[in-house]
Amino acid sequence: MSDFKKSGMSRRGLLKAGAVGGLVAATPSFFIKDAWAEEFRNNPTNSGEVKLGFNVPQSGPYADEGADELRAYMLAVKHLNGEGDGGMLNTMKPSMLTGKGVLGKKVTYATGDTQTKSDAARASAKRMIEKDGVLMVTGGSSSGVAVAVQSLCQEQGIIFMAGLTHSNDTTGKDKRRYGFRHFFNAYMSGAALAPVLNKEYGSDRRAYHLTADYTWGWTQEESIKNSTEALGWETVNTVKTPVGAGDFSQYITPVLNSGADVLILNHYGKDMINSLSQAVQFGLRDKQVNGKNFEIVVPLFSRLMAQGAGDAIKGILGTTNWNWSLQDDGSKAFVQSFGAEYGAPPSMAAHTCYVQTLLYANACEMAGTFYPPEVIKQLEGFNFDGMGNGPTLYRAEDHQCFKDVLVVRGNENPSSQFDLLKVVDITPRAQVEYDWTIFGGELGPYEVKM
Repeated sequence: MSDFKKSGMSRRGLLKAGAVGGLVAATPSFFIKDAWAEEFRNNPTNSGEVKLGFNVPQSGPYADEGADELRAYMLAVKHLNGEGDGGMLNTMKPSMLTGKGVLGKKVTYATGDTQTKSDAARASAKRMIEKDGVLMVTGGSSSGVAVAVQSLCQEQGIIFMAGLTHSNDTTGKDKRRYGFRHFFNAYMSGAALAPVLNKEYGSDRRAYHLTADYTWGWTQEESIKNSTEALGWETVNTVKTPVGAGDFSQYITPVLNSGADVLILNHYGKDMINSLSQAVQFGLRDKQVNGKNFEIVVPLFSRLMAQGAGDAIKGILGTTNWNWSLQDDGSKAFVQSFGAEYGAPPSMAAHTCYVQTLLYANACEMAGTFYPPEVIKQLEGFNFDGMGNGPTLYRAEDHQCFKDVLVVRGNENPSSQFDLLKVVDITPRAQVEYDWTIFGGELGPYEVKM
């Protein structure tokens, strides 16, 4: 990888800065803004606008996350177009964003409802691409949705900046050249959470898993199981549950007589709220098993889920992608902007989707074109900072994002209705990195036949 790519600066950026010296006069056409001759889907060359597609769960079990994602997307559009205080446009480094749209074009958007269903999400994305003319699709709060939409976008030649997707498969066996993920994954949750579980609960534990029956649940169960068994924990049972089940009592009852002393809930959104609340109602947290206090672990947390679970969340350990309490400049700028706009701090869903929008826009500016293969090349191997969780890499080989991971606990004594997760450990990026080949998959081509 060349030095300018490692620093996040494109050839266009070097030329603009005068860093290439005598080569300027001989610059080939593909280094010049908008000089690409290739035609591509929804090319906005002859329009004063560029349209983005925000595909979020506006209904279904993950709708709370979807609502906050949409708020963040609308805020990102405002900032890109020069409205508001600019948010993370002021903190992202390196950045070529100007607050004057993207490549001189005003940013507009279309929206869709994924319904937290893969088929519905794919149909919604297809409509936005073919009828609304969007140049980039982003959003979602389900790995099943992310995998389905990412595959569609590869077929259509449209970049997909994934929203909340935690399955190892998204940037593993199902990765695609046109898809990028800012969210961490299940492997990282296991790597970050295991040392804290060992410290707090010891190495002699018996775990029972309840797992959402789709790609995210499967890979989270596998990752947490591998990490805890490496500590010495025994896995008593793993039980799959349907998404949107509502009533989990039939799955929780067998835990009582299983001999397990830890329940691991591989659930998300309203499913996690319901399963955790019901587990507490069944008295699991008041029990002693094997001479130990019974514990419940929720490996993937969000502040919105904590809000829905109420007192049941107190003391529960898990991981999260970002938290509004972080004190770095980027996080503070985003919290300030979002709070001023909506009267509440942003969730990790909002943060992820806001950042994805800015990263796509910045890659277009770096490339000097909207032509997807060149935009993709700017995102691959991009190193940046100033957007929360420390220095961050978009790894070229699998399009997985690497940054610090937060281990959190449900706050026992919250100071406000939003102060629900307490950061107990910030796991350094190096501790959660891994060899990209372990999850397989192929990115596919840059060029897509239309």
